[in-house]
Amino acid sequence: MESPATFSTRREWLFIFLAGLFITNAITAELISSKLIQIPIQIGNWKHNFITIVGVLPWPIVFLLTDTLNEFYGEKAVRRLSWITTILIGYCFIIVLFALQIPAVPGIGVSDDQFGAVFGQAPWIMVGSIAAFLISQLMDVTIFHWIKGKTGNKYIWLRSTGSTVVSQIIDTVVVLYIGFVLPGKMDWNTFAEVAPTNYLLKMGIAIALTPLIYAVHAGIRKFI
Repeated sequence: MESPATFSTRREWLFIFLAGLFITNAITAELISSKLIQIPIQIGNWKHNFITIVGVLPWPIVFLLTDTLNEFYGEKAVRRLSWITTILIGYCFIIVLFALQIPAVPGIGVSDDQFGAVFGQAPWIMVGSIAAFLISQLMDVTIFHWIKGKTGNKYIWLRSTGSTVVSQIIDTVVVLYIGFVLPGKMDWNTFAEVAPTNYLLKMGIAIALTPLIYAVHAGIRKFI
């Protein structure tokens, strides 16, 4: 049997790894969220190109990590990590803003226009991204532990999916409204198309990840 010290050390190192992965995916998602992409979906003869934010791609990992950290490290740990990640996202945006102000060397590497086209997110997008992340994360952890309080250790899928269902409505609406609608970069018709697509895509991926959630939980229990 392993000593309590070994158990504690494994839990600590696992938390450091999961927290680092969580922060990395969250910051990456925020940095690339200014780009809109089309996702073609065809059902029989019906075909449509749905518009969504490319930043939706890393979010399934964030969902998985949020639920895993909630399960094994508790509500306080996830709340603190969410606040820390929000601060680090803001810090990252500040560094990017400073980098945008420094002139590029002409003829070498990327130009100022090219760099600005990739990283020059409008302040409204930054504010919307940060607000959406923090509000949705705090809502997610609250609902997760409310469901767990009602069901105990049963129904992992219910608390994982249930918390995501509500939190991602808030995340999707807030980031698109503050980042795109308020500054006039997106009209209401486009918002009405992008928001549901963005939300349904996140939910579809979250549901598809349910078997992986059980596998990750089993692996962590065996590890620690």
